[in-house]
Amino acid sequence: MKAAVLYGREDLRIESVEVPILEPGEVLLRTKAALTCGTDAKVYRRGYHARMIVLPAVFGHEVSGVVEEVGPGVEGLEPGTPVVAANSAPCGACEFCRRGRESLCDDLLFWNGAYAELARIPARIVATNLLRLPAGLDFRAAAMTEPLACVVRGVEESRVSRGQSVAVIGVGPIGQMLVALCRLRGAAVTAVGRNPERLERAREMGAASLIANGGAEDLGRRLLEASPGGRGFEVVIEAAGQADTSEASLVAVRKGGTVNLFAGCPAGTRLRIDAQRLHYEEVRIASTFHHTPATFREALRLIAEGQVDPMRFVTCEAPLERLAEILREMGEGRQGLKTAIVPAGA
Repeated sequence: MKAAVLYGREDLRIESVEVPILEPGEVLLRTKAALTCGTDAKVYRRGYHARMIVLPAVFGHEVSGVVEEVGPGVEGLEPGTPVVAANSAPCGACEFCRRGRESLCDDLLFWNGAYAELARIPARIVATNLLRLPAGLDFRAAAMTEPLACVVRGVEESRVSRGQSVAVIGVGPIGQMLVALCRLRGAAVTAVGRNPERLERAREMGAASLIANGGAEDLGRRLLEASPGGRGFEVVIEAAGQADTSEASLVAVRKGGTVNLFAGCPAGTRLRIDAQRLHYEEVRIASTFHHTPATFREALRLIAEGQVDPMRFVTCEAPLERLAEILREMGEGRQGLKTAIVPAGA
């Protein structure tokens, strides 16, 4: 079978590899659509991911397809069944899992391998996070379940509700999804970003107002002035993963509000925080990492019921052979939101 194998920094090769042999509980998935992701672009550029892959490796993690084959002990999944797979599964037994905080699982199992004609899905993911697709659901739409699940959790943890004022900083694919889900909950959303085209797309997703971040000005003060009554936003979600925008979030939030540092900053990043304001104004800082089985199912429900239209985020389609080119363009800011990678014959 054909697969995209990463050997190192910007060293991606389309190769013929052996079809995986299934162990008990595993499923062989025939890929119908694998979506590009900012994380994949970083892995390509850096040549590694400490938690997810050991090189050389097939990578990619946003995928949908049909069951090609099932391993011993798998029941209820016949070849030809359309499914979507998450990229992880918690153990279900550790302290964090028992407390309903599966994203912090001590033995969180990650999976990569979507950029291939066939993918072996580990047994734990089959048992926990492999879902049947509703009849007729587009595979490209279904493949967005995983990133949307992360956003669902972020919006839930931010306690976004109807009538609130919300600022979303960052207008990449995740920022756009945050805008759409906050609007779905009835919030008035202000989108903040540097890319004019993506800012306009955020308006299409439901943003009531837009703020261009030039990078040089005091963004926190600008956001505060643009907030309702100049008092700050009730919720600020930082989806850019930068120290300056994270600090701006803490300036732009109102008394009693919530800041969600949703995007991960580079290791070692330090933020300046007015601790006195946190205490006396009861500002809450949250941060949400990854998804859970519950939010994975909720994301698929939102897609299946048409409450979120993934095709507004999937801006183009390409064969496996163009993957390296697309990941390189993503790193240079020359790509749309998401590209559906479709292996030949899918």
